Amino acid sequence: MSKQYLQTLTIPDAHPTDIFSLAITPSHLLTASGSSSIKIYRTKGQAIHADTAEDENPYPLVQTLEKVHKLGCHHVSTSLDGRVAASVGFGGELKVWECAEDGEWKEKGQIIVAEKNAGEHWAPALSENGQYLACTTSDGRINVYDTNTISDGKAEKITEYQTKGFFGMSVDVSPNGEMTASGHQNGSIYIFNNSTRRLAHSLAGLIKPVRAVKFSPANTYLAATGDSRIIALYDTKSGEQVANLTGHSSWIMSLDWNWNGEYLLSGSQDGKAKIWSVERRECVATQTESEKCLWSVKWVYHSPTARNEVFVTAGAGKTLAFYREASGT
Repeated sequence: MSKQYLQTLTIPDAHPTDIFSLAITPSHLLTASGSSSIKIYRTKGQAIHADTAEDENPYPLVQTLEKVHKLGCHHVSTSLDGRVAASVGFGGELKVWECAEDGEWKEKGQIIVAEKNAGEHWAPALSENGQYLACTTSDGRINVYDTNTISDGKAEKITEYQTKGFFGMSVDVSPNGEMTASGHQNGSIYIFNNSTRRLAHSLAGLIKPVRAVKFSPANTYLAATGDSRIIALYDTKSGEQVANLTGHSSWIMSLDWNWNGEYLLSGSQDGKAKIWSVERRECVATQTESEKCLWSVKWVYHSPTARNEVFVTAGAGKTLAFYREASGT
């Protein structure tokens, strides 16, 4: 059974350049691009219904973090509790942000390496409460910092996971905090045990660059994808590859699980967003944004109380596009 989604809102020219990354909290949508600023839209308590007025924007822009990454920002990530965010710029700067009680985001600090090295920080991921920050490097390492210790451009490095030295393009921390996964330029995928700080699994199956890795909400699966145009599903306990999801015609840039892990959302260079049923191992919906690359896709609602799930896409079109599940599907 297929699902249907309606495009209910677009925000054109949300950034002056490609929107490379989206991050979601229970209250906000953070957007990052090749421009120097990060924009923040309110999502809490909002829903898009069929009778919404055309001139009514249920996702208003509430804050802009001005000129935070001089050369632009390629990644932004948030903690599951919505209190902490991390962003990485093309100059290699890694910044950590806090959301205050009044909903305003402020810089908590910046982690600066001893020598200027744009490759020391690439893809970030935060633990559930935002205390631990994992960040990949161009030579394959994963640095793990304690964000509570940020001061004067430094933070305590909890550990440093070593791989075979290939560019770390993607990273994720499991929702329960037990595992860290990384995807690399040579197609390698690794899962590390955060308690023992040792390699748990070296995963096979993707030969080409891995642009996204994402743990399911219950930590049962790791989804990984990239230039192979395949979404591989791995059992996190055994490391066994349990499924291949195919259907995109170009590189897959982004992945996100819905709140209960029933569906997986993907965005591709082919301009399409796809929703996959994990149980049925098949695509149940395809939305064509345009022929321009979708750099990032995210579910907006991660809640069992949401009437209809919503997701948002962004990319080379500089537009934020929101889709709502059609009633009855």
